[in-house]
Amino acid sequence: MLALSRKKNEALVINNNVEITVLEIKGEQVKLGISAPKEVPIYRKEVYVQIQDSNKESMNLDGLEALQNLLG
Repeated sequence: MLALSRKKNEALVINNNVEITVLEIKGEQVKLGISAPKEVPIYRKEVYVQIQDSNKESMNLDGLEALQNLLG
């Protein structure tokens, strides 16, 4: 993991097309602004994990149903 220090209004660039800027710092909370192309998905990690878990669950259920259909 790369750890960087940034101050308010400072930014970093990822992959030449994603820019993350520190907008505000209040106590232990940091507000970030993200500029990226529309085709680049951006999720909070907790939402991303929920999506991944849901996808895994869906694949498992679909596979089970397909197997049950095959076996009659």
